[in-house]
Amino acid sequence: MELKLKPISRAGIPEAIAKAEVYRYLNEPGEAESICRDILAEDPANQTALRLLGLAITDQFTGEISDRYPEAERVFRALASEYERGYHLGILQERKAKAQLRAGRPPHTVLPIFEQAMKYFEAAEKIGPPNNDEAILRWNRCVRLLQSRMDSEWMKDIEEFDASEGPPV
Repeated sequence: MELKLKPISRAGIPEAIAKAEVYRYLNEPGEAESICRDILAEDPANQTALRLLGLAITDQFTGEISDRYPEAERVFRALASEYERGYHLGILQERKAKAQLRAGRPPHTVLPIFEQAMKYFEAAEKIGPPNNDEAILRWNRCVRLLQSRMDSEWMKDIEEFDASEGPPV
């Protein structure tokens, strides 16, 4: 048997996008990623497939070295809308930070990643469509995560890290 990918039809793209969304909702990001790659093979500039592909990749983050941060970033940077690019690059950073927290990374190493996510969300908010608060919602989630740990492990780790570095040279 020959192992060769089969192309999908251009007419089948809307249904394929719907299937990719369903697989993401079912927590099967590998399936969604595969479908998005099939769509992009037929229509390389398809914005919905690019967005879903980037999100499917970030759905698979574990906080380990094998996470495909650069690939997700390349996909999100290919989005045509400046707002969509910024918003999704913020999601990339937020999900990277959350995955690294779950993997047990020290909070002081994750804090700058959250800060970068918040910078992207803040920039996206300024140029977003009217009555679209999604960047604010993501910003607020980051703030709540940071606040929930501020009194304990975040500050303790940061203080220990600063103390181990010694005085600035």
